[in-house]
Amino acid sequence: MILSTFLAVMVAAGGSADALSSVTVKNIALKAPAAWTRSNMDGTEKFLAPSGDAYFLVDVGTVQTAGMKAELCRTKILASIGGDSWTMLKVGGQPAATKTDTDAAPDGSGNVDTVTYVGCNGKTTWSVVFYMEQGKKDRFAAVAEKVGTSVSFTPPKNKKG
Repeated sequence: MILSTFLAVMVAAGGSADALSSVTVKNIALKAPAAWTRSNMDGTEKFLAPSGDAYFLVDVGTVQTAGMKAELCRTKILASIGGDSWTMLKVGGQPAATKTDTDAAPDGSGNVDTVTYVGCNGKTTWSVVFYMEQGKKDRFAAVAEKVGTSVSFTPPKNKKG
């Protein structure tokens, strides 16, 4: 009885596979769904929904030019990845941008929405690229926004690792 009441309260409060918890990727922190599977391939962190209907990738890099202003850094990121229709915003108090694209799924099964967030604080660059089946947009669009706008910069640690 207590467990079923607890579960009912969790579901009513929005507790689900998409409940967010803090994670660290290199020297940024962000909120990610706790139940999603995390893996790493070639330095890119991947978070996969238990349903397999959505995932997002997180990449973190280092600015090569010392003393670069964060706004210029964002401008350079956007110039390098191209495209238009970027919406400028601040994430973690620093310049960032977002946009959504829709593409046909490679297997022809329908459309896929890609929500991209990029940002920079003048020292660290980051991107969060969220992929979801378009038919699941109602379920995952809010998760993508929460994850993409949750990035913050963590102070460097004095440990190697």
